[in-house]
Amino acid sequence: MNKRQVIILWVVAAVLAASVALIKRGKDKDIKSATNRTAGQTLLESFPAADVATIEIKGADSSVTLAKKDGKWLIPERENFPAKSSGVNSVNDLLRTVGELKIAQSMQAGPSFAARFGMDESSEDPKEHGINVIFKDSAGKELSNLTVGKNIESATGSGIPMAGAGSTGRFVRNHADDSGFYAVSELFPTLSDQPKSWLAADEFLRIEKIQSISVTLPGKGDTAWKAARTSEDAEFTLDAAAAGEAIEPATATSLKSLFAYNRFDDVVPKADVEKRAVADQRRVATIKTFEGFTYTITFTPSKAADKPASSNPEDPSPAAEETYLVTVAVEADIPKERKKEEGEKPEDAKVKDEAFATRTKELNETLAKVKAFAPYTFQVAKASFEQLLKDRATLTKQPDPQAQGAPGGPQGGPQGGGFNPPPGMIMPGSGPANQAVTEPVEAVTPPVSAPSADEKPAEEKAPEEKPADAPEKE
Repeated sequence: MNKRQVIILWVVAAVLAASVALIKRGKDKDIKSATNRTAGQTLLESFPAADVATIEIKGADSSVTLAKKDGKWLIPERENFPAKSSGVNSVNDLLRTVGELKIAQSMQAGPSFAARFGMDESSEDPKEHGINVIFKDSAGKELSNLTVGKNIESATGSGIPMAGAGSTGRFVRNHADDSGFYAVSELFPTLSDQPKSWLAADEFLRIEKIQSISVTLPGKGDTAWKAARTSEDAEFTLDAAAAGEAIEPATATSLKSLFAYNRFDDVVPKADVEKRAVADQRRVATIKTFEGFTYTITFTPSKAADKPASSNPEDPSPAAEETYLVTVAVEADIPKERKKEEGEKPEDAKVKDEAFATRTKELNETLAKVKAFAPYTFQVAKASFEQLLKDRATLTKQPDPQAQGAPGGPQGGPQGGGFNPPPGMIMPGSGPANQAVTEPVEAVTPPVSAPSADEKPAEEKAPEEKPADAPEKE
């Protein structure tokens, strides 16, 4: 090997060494500029869901706190009413979602770019502000702080949203990670900063086998009306009814299932009850059942002006003038033993005893559930108990036969459709008994053929012009 070849080898080695150094420096630079978490990883390296004792959720115009006490999740802003802890839109569902949240894409950007991802803390627009969720342990130590921002709309390669494709995820920020923002496939459809969205409100009142209903006059203790029935199959009749006075049939039927299934819209904080209540219109309904329950329900109209306007477009609550403030108290005398019938066979007695025990358990569970409602005031839609708002005159108002279109009424016709037969036409049941009814005449329309797509429509003939001095045809 001569001297020239040695020099060439040294030059090649130097170039290779320089190339390796440049590649290594580039890799180091890429590592330093990348986000802390990458696609496919969970957003949080570890999330101690079991240690979470408080969740603070803050939006643009509202906030809610979920607090765990004695193993149960409560809502302090709603007088510690129970929060929904299982199923969709529940606390445990939120904890599971956050712990399993995986990254779809990472974007290197500092906290100053938060507004671009729908996380502008100064914005009053919920869509631009985002929702901040802070998880703390029982000592108040922050475990995690996340903000959920804008929806990620699906788009084609040209950046034009695809019709009907909708959102594919949300932007999320982990406040403990300043390296960037992340896109996730989770839409967080039920994440809400509204306290009422977290209420355990699957069912409110379910009153079965109603025996009697008594309602007071607005703002007074005097009874407006009372209705009762002798058995579960009987119809309701009005107490102390005057001659010819009876409950309108449809209303009487609806009273049987008055509280078959009820829901409430919200729990009203004690500080707001008196400000919202129209006290001089308060009424009390006393409902007794065939199974020994006595419910005392107080319902008061809510002032329209005192209902705060929400900027949340997903707020489904009805207007305040259509809602009432409702409280519920209940007492029950539940038999502990079944009255045995004379001559019962042992096998029949066993079946009946088992059915009695099952029903007794259900009644005691219902009693405990309704008793738990006693400390709270609920916001309930007027439609839930509109029958109780009727006065005695409305309750007993019978339908007008003429308005119903009865035969002989001014609207005529058996169905009240306002049909007036032409002169000479004989209607069934009208006219002399021996008068014949003419046979119906069948009108036949000749078939019309539609031109095919390839067939050109025929040109219309223009009307013939006639000379100005042509005589008119007679």
